[in-house]
Amino acid sequence: MTDHVTIVEVGPRDGLQNEPYTIPTPVKVELIDRLARCGLGVVEATSFVAAPAIPQLADAEDVFGRIERKPDVRYPVLVPNLKGYERARTVGAEEIAVFTAASEAFNQKNIKCSIAESLERFTPVIERARNDGVRVRGYVSTVLGCPYQGEVPVAEVVRVAEALHEAGCAEISLGDTIGVGTPRKARAMLEAVAGSIPLEQLAVHFHDTYGQALANIYACLEFGVVVVDSSVAGLGGCPYARGATGNVATEDVVFMLDGMGMTTGVDLEALARTGDWIAGELGRPRSRAGQAILKRN
Repeated sequence: MTDHVTIVEVGPRDGLQNEPYTIPTPVKVELIDRLARCGLGVVEATSFVAAPAIPQLADAEDVFGRIERKPDVRYPVLVPNLKGYERARTVGAEEIAVFTAASEAFNQKNIKCSIAESLERFTPVIERARNDGVRVRGYVSTVLGCPYQGEVPVAEVVRVAEALHEAGCAEISLGDTIGVGTPRKARAMLEAVAGSIPLEQLAVHFHDTYGQALANIYACLEFGVVVVDSSVAGLGGCPYARGATGNVATEDVVFMLDGMGMTTGVDLEALARTGDWIAGELGRPRSRAGQAILKRN
């Protein structure tokens, strides 16, 4: 295991995009700023997907333009194509993320194209970003199961991850979109992908549908992963995956890592207060660790 783990906070994007109503822009801006002040080094700010597809994040330009950008914090944004990339760059985004899936069925439901077509669509985006000196992160969804297809062959996960890596993604996030993974399967999937992509360029992204997210993260930490995605207060889900619950809560992940003697640079008490605040704004429950920390203090 490594002594330091980088947390990629995805709540402002992956979390809020699944809310049933649009969150006011000032709340989004305050959430991002609060998370950065907690010591999180990476806060995924928003998505430049077309408004009809994700109306909850239609104010991406406004949000990104109003956040207090700290020099020691990265603020990646999701982009679907060159138009989205250009919108992001217009407001000063310095890091982007592109997304596809290891399941053909999920890709068709989510972005209305095949895996091959999605990779072809992202190639000019990644090339443009590399020419501009913009860091690119790649997301691979449904790495441990698909709501439409069921089982997803590990070989497909490897193939898609390799394609994103070869195209120029500096980091690949492997996402259990519907939260059906278990520790042994999660580790086996990670080992397979790490056979062709350096482990330090891989991240894990678990949803907690069956309460397995922390166990899955631990299994991957044992193998040596150094980047973990999570969402404050466990916000999120997937608008294209019925029944998928939220991402693993950042508070729970940091509490576990702190207890293991690993460092994240995150102020857990400040994070718990932030989770409590945004949960109140959205009418959502706090995370398990967040509740305990606030009660204790």
